[in-house]
Amino acid sequence: MKSLVLLTNVLQYAGPGAVASLLQEGHTVACHDASFVDVSARAAFQEQYPAHALEAQTPETVHAEVVGRWGIPDAVVSNDVYPIVQHEIGAIPLDHFRATFEAVVMVPVRLTQLFLPQMKLLRRGAFVFVTSARETRPEPGFAVPTTLRAATTAFAKALAKEAAPFGVQANVVAPNYLYSEMYYPRARFIDDAAGRDTIARAVPFGRLGQQEEVGALIAFLASGKSPFTTGQVIYFTGGWP
Repeated sequence: MKSLVLLTNVLQYAGPGAVASLLQEGHTVACHDASFVDVSARAAFQEQYPAHALEAQTPETVHAEVVGRWGIPDAVVSNDVYPIVQHEIGAIPLDHFRATFEAVVMVPVRLTQLFLPQMKLLRRGAFVFVTSARETRPEPGFAVPTTLRAATTAFAKALAKEAAPFGVQANVVAPNYLYSEMYYPRARFIDDAAGRDTIARAVPFGRLGQQEEVGALIAFLASGKSPFTTGQVIYFTGGWP
C-alpha cells in the first residue's frame, strides 16, 4: 500500500533509517528537519533522497505546507529530538526542562491536533511516535529525557484509544542504543574499541541498533498494512534492559 508519509527530523535520531525504508517501499515522503531552513540544505537532501524537503519548521507551518502540496498524509512519523544533558534532579535547569518538553512532547501533541481531525473524517491514518525506552530503567542524571519521553508514550496510548473508532492508528517505537550522531555517535561508540565494549556489556545483542533496522519497523507501522495494531509500544533495544 503506497501512501504519503510525513517524517520529522529526518536527518536525526531514527530519521535516516525511516526515510530510506519508506522510500524503498515506494511511499511519498515529506520530510521536516531543522536544517531545512537553509535552501542549500534542502537541495542537498533532495539530491541524496527522492523525497521532499519541507521548508516549514513549526507544527502549524508543517501542516499547512503538507496539506497545501499533497493533502492529508496517510501517516505521520513524529521523530522528535533534543540534546540530552545529564543533571541530578535537584540541579536540572528549568529552561532545559521546558525546552526539552517543547521539542519532544508539545511538537508531537500539536502535530496530532492538526492532522487528526481530517484523518478521523477520512477514517484512516497512522501516527508513529519515536520516543525512548528510558522509562523502562531510569538512570541517575537522566530524569529529563526519562520523564518527557514517557509523557509522549503515554499520549500515544491515549490517542490510540480516542482514534481507534475512526480507523486511525497510534503506535510507539521506543529505542535505546540506536546509532545516531546525536545520542550514540559513531566516533565514540562504533569506531572506538572502548566504546564498542561499553555497548557490548550493556546491550544483550552486543551492538548498537542500526538505522535500517529501526527504519523497517517504522515503515511497517506507518504502512497501514495492519490497522488492528494500535496502542502498542515496541521497544527497539536489542534486549536492553
